[in-house]
Amino acid sequence: MQFIDFKQQLSNFVIFNLADIRKIEAGFDLRRLSEWQNKSYIKMIRKGYYIFSDIEINEQILFLIANKIYEPSYVSCEMALSFYGLIPEGVYSVTSISSKNTSRFKTPVAEFSYRKVKPELFFGYKLMTINNQQYKIAEIEKTVLDYLYLNPQMKDSANFSEWRFNAQDFLAKVNMEKFNEYLKVFNNKQLNKRAEKFLKFIKQ
Repeated sequence: MQFIDFKQQLSNFVIFNLADIRKIEAGFDLRRLSEWQNKSYIKMIRKGYYIFSDIEINEQILFLIANKIYEPSYVSCEMALSFYGLIPEGVYSVTSISSKNTSRFKTPVAEFSYRKVKPELFFGYKLMTINNQQYKIAEIEKTVLDYLYLNPQMKDSANFSEWRFNAQDFLAKVNMEKFNEYLKVFNNKQLNKRAEKFLKFIKQ
């Protein structure tokens, strides 16, 4: 298969893996992937996952890549907080939640990190679409709860002040009924205490 044909058939894919390639040509010669990498036509993101070198990388493209290279996962914590405008700092790593083991990947386009939660806590995300493909990102309520759950040091006013959290935007966007429903699912007394202190702090 010539590269131009390969690219045309995978034109709707932001990121593709060997299974995707086998669907368009079952007997695909894997040596072509090395050849095309050497010619800078494609980039390997992690073993078995590739993007076309001329793709324009933006935040949402990174989210889709994050979902794809470690499944199941959804974008959350620091990266989702930044996406919703709830923290002022830029985020170095694309942070996600997974029901698989905690992991981290340094790639040519970004660093991707994954925090493990119990399967019953893998919820509270929504599907968003880019380039005809969907990625999963935590809803604003779950984003905050994921962060508080995985960062037990966030437990008092001093910590919340250092966080520089955008309380005004959060209170304008949050569905408090949903926030409390999600909090119940965690079934974690310590998280309940942190969430209570957090809500009291941002409403001051």
